[in-house]
Amino acid sequence: MSATQIEEVLKDGIKGSLKAGFKERRGKLEIMVDVLSTAREGARKTEIVYKANLNFNRAEKYLPFLKEKGLMENSGPVYKTTEKGKEFLRGYQKMTEFLLT
Repeated sequence: MSATQIEEVLKDGIKGSLKAGFKERRGKLEIMVDVLSTAREGARKTEIVYKANLNFNRAEKYLPFLKEKGLMENSGPVYKTTEKGKEFLRGYQKMTEFLLT
């Protein structure tokens, strides 16, 4: 925990700090975007877990779902974002740019 975070906890109290932490949690959509972005050029499950900041249980949930939707494919141990997945990422990027500008 950094000095700034400690000051924040002391200032706002533990309850306020916990609320802020929950607000910053990623939703399912953001997790899918992180997984697809990591596997854009191909990645093994371990690399996806670390770079997308997941645990293996979560990865076991998202990888089959993304494959089922045609956004990701795998051959052997390597997972790769499909063209449909890349299109999804471009659309997501456009949407966030539109909403945040």
